[in-house]
Amino acid sequence: MTAVVFIHGTGVREPGFSALAGRFAAGVSALRGGLRVVPYYWGGAHGAALAAGGASLPPATGTGRGPLAPGPGPGPGDDDTADWAVLYADPYAELALAAAGSAPAEELPPGSVPPDLRVRARLADLLAEGDGPAAELGPGLARAVADLAAHPLLAPAAASLAPDDLAEVAARCLTAQVVAGLLDTDAPLVPVGVTRDAVVGRLAAVLGASARGAERGVRSLALRVASSAASRAVVRRRRALTEAAHPAAGDVLRYLSRGEAVRAGLRALIAGLEPPVAIVAHSLGGIIALDTLVLTPLPQVRLLVTAGSQAPFLYESGSLPSLEHPAPLPAHVPDWLNLYDPRDLLSYLGAGLFPGRVTDIAVDSRQPFPAAHSAYWTNSEVYRHIGERLP
Repeated sequence: MTAVVFIHGTGVREPGFSALAGRFAAGVSALRGGLRVVPYYWGGAHGAALAAGGASLPPATGTGRGPLAPGPGPGPGDDDTADWAVLYADPYAELALAAAGSAPAEELPPGSVPPDLRVRARLADLLAEGDGPAAELGPGLARAVADLAAHPLLAPAAASLAPDDLAEVAARCLTAQVVAGLLDTDAPLVPVGVTRDAVVGRLAAVLGASARGAERGVRSLALRVASSAASRAVVRRRRALTEAAHPAAGDVLRYLSRGEAVRAGLRALIAGLEPPVAIVAHSLGGIIALDTLVLTPLPQVRLLVTAGSQAPFLYESGSLPSLEHPAPLPAHVPDWLNLYDPRDLLSYLGAGLFPGRVTDIAVDSRQPFPAAHSAYWTNSEVYRHIGERLP
C-alpha cells in the first residue's frame, strides 16, 4: 500500500488544516484506491506565533485630522498617506474623478479660451525644463509631463475644476507618476513626504496655482472618501490583521532560521511508514520536503510532488538551506514532480535547474493571484497528475 505524506504550506493552522488534509485525501483517493494518506501538520508545533502576545505591535492610533477622520491623530498630514497610496497606484485617479463630474461638452462662445488651454501651455513650458523641477524625486518628470499633456482626461477635468485646483491636481498627478516609477523599479531610495509635497507645491505654482505655502496635501474629497475610510479601518484592525497574516511570513522566516525541528519531525514520520512512500507538499511544505530529502537519504520515498513551491527559487538565489547553487541534486533524491500555476506568483520551475531530475507541469486554476496559490487542491488536474505518477 502506497503511503502519501501530505505537507501543508505557510499560515495553515487548525481547524483549517484538517479540512485541507481531508480535501486532499478525498481528491487523491478518488483516482487511486488503496492509498494511505498521512498528514504532516507542522504548523501547530513549529509554526510562527506571537510568543509575547503581540508586544511588538505599535499601539493603535487615529489616522489623521482630516474632515473624515474624527478624533486626534498622529499628525496633520497623515490622511494624505492613504490618498497618495491611491495616486501611486493610479496617478490619474483625481483627474478621472474630476472628469466624471464635468458637464457635457458644449460649444464655446467665439473668442473664449478652452479651460485646458492655459494648463497645456504651462505644461509645454514645464516640458522644456526636463526633469529639473523635480530633480530631488529622481528621473521621470519630463515623460510624465508629456503623458499628461496628451491625456484625454485633461480637458474634461479642466472643465470641472477651478484653475487653482486644476494646477494642484495636475501637480499631484505628475509627482505621483515620478514616485510610482521609482516604486515600479524597486529603487533603493524613495523621497519622504515632505520632499514630495515641496515638489507638488513647486509644480503647482509653475502650472498656475496661487501661492499657499510649500505643503499641498491631497484635497480631493472623493479621493479621500475612497482611501481614508479604508486606511482608518486598517489601522484600527492592525492587531487582528497582523495576527491573521503573520503566520505566513513568520513561518517562512522561522523555518529558514530554525528549520531542523520541522525536518526532524518529517523524518520521524517517514521512518514509521512502509514503502513505497510519496510526499506531496504545498508552498513552504515543498521546501521542507526537499531540504529533508537532500540532507537525509530516505529510500522509502519514491516520489516528491511539490505544488506552488518556492524551493527552485530559493536554490537559484542561494537561500535553500540544504543545497547551494550550482551544486547538483543528490542522487538519492527521488523523482520530483513540480506542479505550478502560471498565475501563481509564488510557484517556480525546477527543470532548468536540475535537468533530467524534475518534471515541471503547469496547472491552470483560472484564478488570479493570490487565489491561484491556494487553488491547487480543488483542481482536478492536480490530482490527475499526482495519480498518474504515484508508486
